[in-house]
Amino acid sequence: MSTVVSDEKAAAKTAPKEYQQFINGEWVGASKGATYPDRNPFTGETMATIPASTREDSKRAVEAAAGAFPAWWKTPPGAKQRLFLKAADILERRQMEVVGLLAAETGCTFGFGMFQTIFTPNLLRQVAGLVYQPIGEIIPADLPGAFYMGVRQPVGVVAGLAPWNAPLILSLRSIATPLAFGNTVVLKPSEESPITGGILYAEIFEEAGFPAGVFNVVTHAPGQAEPVVDEFMENPKVRRISFTGSTKTGRILAEKAARHLKRMVLELGGQNPLIVLADADLEYAVNATAFGTFLHQGQICMSARRIIVERPVAKEFIEKLVAKTKGLKVGSPTEMDTIIGPLINKQALERVRARVDEAVSHGARVLTGGKVLGACYEPTLLTDVPADVAISKEETFGPVATITIVDDADEAVRVANQTTYGLSAGILTRDADRGLALAERIEAGIVHINDQPVNDEPQVPFGGVKDSGYGRFGGGEAMHEFTEMRWVTVQSQGRPFPF
Repeated sequence: MSTVVSDEKAAAKTAPKEYQQFINGEWVGASKGATYPDRNPFTGETMATIPASTREDSKRAVEAAAGAFPAWWKTPPGAKQRLFLKAADILERRQMEVVGLLAAETGCTFGFGMFQTIFTPNLLRQVAGLVYQPIGEIIPADLPGAFYMGVRQPVGVVAGLAPWNAPLILSLRSIATPLAFGNTVVLKPSEESPITGGILYAEIFEEAGFPAGVFNVVTHAPGQAEPVVDEFMENPKVRRISFTGSTKTGRILAEKAARHLKRMVLELGGQNPLIVLADADLEYAVNATAFGTFLHQGQICMSARRIIVERPVAKEFIEKLVAKTKGLKVGSPTEMDTIIGPLINKQALERVRARVDEAVSHGARVLTGGKVLGACYEPTLLTDVPADVAISKEETFGPVATITIVDDADEAVRVANQTTYGLSAGILTRDADRGLALAERIEAGIVHINDQPVNDEPQVPFGGVKDSGYGRFGGGEAMHEFTEMRWVTVQSQGRPFPF
């Protein structure tokens, strides 16, 4: 008898949990009953079963959001604020559980999991203040007796398309600010992170007391995003779409949205430069570079991809960085001292391997790394990389960076700008004034002086230029993305008309 009970407990502990999606305040399966396995990227095991939705589910979610919009728009800001603050407390309470989920679902190491679970409650508390921000203005009128107003109002239904790489942060970013401005939201998390990028927030917002239909989550199987997203594009009740992901996909979505005259907020890929000038503190520069390059296995849009170092310090800097990189632990994300965990799936691992191999076959030198270790890829530094290989031209989402030696700061800026991308950049120098002067010349939406490119806070205007997208997430700047400014007039005493 005891053996049977023990076996039942073991089965219950290891059996994948069955999740549902969240539409109009209800937990529901996919309309056709289909599901798909959500796999642990390190072990390959199925950790959960997720609804595999169709366009019909997407339409139901949009209709729910549209139905909830009028009441949510007119909900007093103080009432909205209390909901956001309660959600922040719930998320904070569940912190260690969420860190475990991030590791199991996305291969996130302990440090990056902790960062996400600290950032996101702060984001909810920051947007709690935005509920009072969409204020208008009084506009001078030349017309006698006229009173002109600029009135800012929510757009309506916002569809958020979120990625897997930092799902806790990037999904919440596409939810919280639009909601704070009075919009309702339908969220489509990545098929690689449906729990930490969507279902988890539905649980939290439901517990916090958000009204039914204000926030909805639709999940889909791998390769089945298009019909779900097409509903967002073509349904006239969706008025804004935010997307964080690759430039290739972002370009396709922007073309589709343009056909329906829908605005998008696009935060896309990056070939982010990190410039190390000769006057930099080298110990600091090495630590900053390692962090900016290898945090979350380089699977961050802001990760340093191209390290550009001035010649006078290049030899010493490279030697120290190689030594530091060789010491980074590779392995299971559940072990707290692991720095390099698994890539998100086999396709991602193969892409990184293929791009490094291509670069080497064309003359690049591997300073350290360059090998697959199970589900992981070694932290890798390359030099002498030709300009015509993929790793020089395209974003490579993995623990790999190239090193280029330049003669002076002017050449460093030229090399930094030799890319179609323009998301984030870093300049390591002890001279802040010089750093500011160089920052003006770097073609990126974000430039950090005496820091590496990976940085974000809830209140900042986050976004890129060129092929890294358009629009801004974060703080008051997002008000321009998720509200409409309307001109409203009052004619108090009538006006003369010529006929």
